Amino acid sequence: MSTSAQKKMNMVQAIAMALDEAMALDPTVLALGEDIADAQGGGVFKCTAGLSTKYGTERVRSTPIAEQAIVGAAVGAALAGMRPVAEIMLMNFMTVAMDQVVNHAAKLRYMTGGQTHVPLTIRTTTGAGFGTGGQHADYLEAWFAHTAGIKVVAPSTPADAYGLLLSCIFDDDPCIFIENLPLYFVPGVAPLAGERVPLGKARVVCEGADVTVVSYSRTLHDVLEVARELEAQNVSVEVIDLRTIAPLDMDTISASVARTGRAVVAHEAQVDFGVGAEIVARLHREHFGRLKAPVGRVGAARSPVPYSKPLEAAFVPTRARIAAAILDTLN
Repeated sequence: MSTSAQKKMNMVQAIAMALDEAMALDPTVLALGEDIADAQGGGVFKCTAGLSTKYGTERVRSTPIAEQAIVGAAVGAALAGMRPVAEIMLMNFMTVAMDQVVNHAAKLRYMTGGQTHVPLTIRTTTGAGFGTGGQHADYLEAWFAHTAGIKVVAPSTPADAYGLLLSCIFDDDPCIFIENLPLYFVPGVAPLAGERVPLGKARVVCEGADVTVVSYSRTLHDVLEVARELEAQNVSVEVIDLRTIAPLDMDTISASVARTGRAVVAHEAQVDFGVGAEIVARLHREHFGRLKAPVGRVGAARSPVPYSKPLEAAFVPTRARIAAAILDTLN
């Protein structure tokens, strides 16, 4: 392992590093969003701190609090040959810009017969854990994964955040890049400069023989902790980090389940109509007759994210619920 790979970095630093490198590499990369320029504080989470000083406010532009206008302007810039990175502070506010995302960014390549494309990246944050309530912490990835023409990305580590964000910025189609707030300041292995992570490729985080658990973003860390705890009970868990939700890397998931014969999907979003439902349906179709147990699902309760801390803690998928789902497939 190289010296640089052994350094530690948190996700905020990794995202800032990716943005800086992309802007240095390509003058068509620009950023826009609320308060992202240095005069307004360099972004509420400081991912863009220093960029407007380095590249100017023509390329790092603070906007009014108007998500519809941010994404609309970014779509126009993309059509004009730029590679905009729009920051929507919290994922729930993406709903304000749904028309621009779903009816324009996602469909323009198809509607023009492939004559144009929209190389747009939308960075946004979400995640329960801070008691921010039902309009600030929803995981809405299934809404966008359901929309043809959009790639949906959810990193779980600083290195992946860096590599996936670079891949999104230089992809010719719109990407939604979901950053998990509780993971923002968790240190991890620093990325190697310039090393991109391919979109649509999941990662086997740890190998196991008894059951496959598919997850992404913050829930992945709970899954890994549960896997370590179950190892002491002689349960061998293979853990897969999706990294990209759409397109879904079914080849990696299916190959793992073919070995273990059992699977559980765990994510922070609500279980009903979620990403887990899609994976479960595909696994049952591909492995019907070979599965040793029905595929399990673990996710949040069917409720708005509670403001109350005790209710919020009960709302999200806990390690105990993840462990119970795994053991249920074994029994």
